[in-house]
Amino acid sequence: MEVSYVSPESSKVVSPRTLRKSIVEKVFGKSYSIKGSGSFKKRSESQSSINEDNEGGMELMEIGAERTKNVLILMSDTGGGHRASAEAIRDAFQIEFGDEYKIFVKDVWKEYTGWPLNDMEGQYKFMVKHVQLWKVAFHSTSPKWIHSVYLAAVAAYYAREVEAGLMEYKPDIIISVHPMMQHIPLWVLKWQGLEKKVIFVTVITDLSTCHPTWFHPWVNRCYCSSEEVAKKALLEGLEESQTRTYGLPIRPSFARAVLVKDELRKELKMDPDSPAVLLMGGGEGMGPVKKTAKALAESLYDKENEKPIGQIVVICGRNKNLVASVEAIEWKIPVKVRGFETIMAKWMGACDCIISKAGPGTIAEALIRGLPIILNDYIPGQEKGNVPYVVNNGAGVFTRSPKETARIVAGWFTTKQDELKTMSENALKLANPEAVFNIVRDIHELAKQREPGNFPYELTSSFTSII
Repeated sequence: MEVSYVSPESSKVVSPRTLRKSIVEKVFGKSYSIKGSGSFKKRSESQSSINEDNEGGMELMEIGAERTKNVLILMSDTGGGHRASAEAIRDAFQIEFGDEYKIFVKDVWKEYTGWPLNDMEGQYKFMVKHVQLWKVAFHSTSPKWIHSVYLAAVAAYYAREVEAGLMEYKPDIIISVHPMMQHIPLWVLKWQGLEKKVIFVTVITDLSTCHPTWFHPWVNRCYCSSEEVAKKALLEGLEESQTRTYGLPIRPSFARAVLVKDELRKELKMDPDSPAVLLMGGGEGMGPVKKTAKALAESLYDKENEKPIGQIVVICGRNKNLVASVEAIEWKIPVKVRGFETIMAKWMGACDCIISKAGPGTIAEALIRGLPIILNDYIPGQEKGNVPYVVNNGAGVFTRSPKETARIVAGWFTTKQDELKTMSENALKLANPEAVFNIVRDIHELAKQREPGNFPYELTSSFTSII
């Protein structure tokens, strides 16, 4: 039995089968005719035109060195790191190669498919609020036979939609920055015989612990964020020639920023002389931010001399209630309370250490700024390995206790300044500020080696034999 629902545009009852067909027709309808049970046949030359963008069809053009190449970056907002990495790669392409490449950052699953792929963001947010549920989901889907069966079943139903989502942008290069965006797109490319025409690369956005779906042996290149990830890639069946270890891609405006602490503190209206700790609540202002801020304020106040020995910058993200709550406290030391920030490079540059959960993007940025890190939490699964990555390399410590966190910071600002300095030096050794540029340069070299092809690509229909 097929379930139907009301289309918001027309108030007509529409079946999922009709919607699936309409998505495909939107992209391919002008250049291809649909025949039989979803198979495609190229129309005659008289039925096709060279430019049909104004009617929603495909623009027919050659791929080659003489025109701008299209790069499609596949991401999903399951955590902020995937979009941040995608936008960092986009910006680096534009800085390095100008108009040689046209970049599209897209969530093809959300825009083209149905449940469950079009709701990965919502599912992820629900599960990370119930971390044990996320832990079970992460580890139970790790065995290859489980995730392969699941992905094959999803692909068999949504293959045409994924194909439409990919081909709308006529990609010369596809870059995946998400663990769920290797297998199905690669199957689609092979299904259509495009695996030798379209370059496909993976940029892993986890620092240590990676879900196995990040790795697929058909990729042209897998860019690893650390040596641990590169070893995992080899264990998952990739060849050494397919991997490059450059680090996590961080936005160029952050990675290449030249910052002077004294000038930043003046600009940000901070105390110019007191050491500063940056307390991060993430984009949503989660975790024990208020408790930690209060513990820090107590430990950074010299009761005997009645003066502060440090200052705090609290980043509350989009949590307006948290902002109001922290601002309402009468502090005895200098405290800056901020909501969602877009100038994190400056706040990090103005501080001497950072407190955060073990998100890979925040860690990578802190390392670039040479900030010792106090990790106070992690998401089970992909963030767990980030803790030993930081601690074992001497760039920080881990504790969930606000009081212990405050004690460590007070020590760093007074009697253990040498420890703070050593950790700062270790952080800089781990940093990879040029990672994103190395990634796009290598992709550019791959593109130069690829022979030009022509659009539209011939499409076939035998998908299930591929998976």
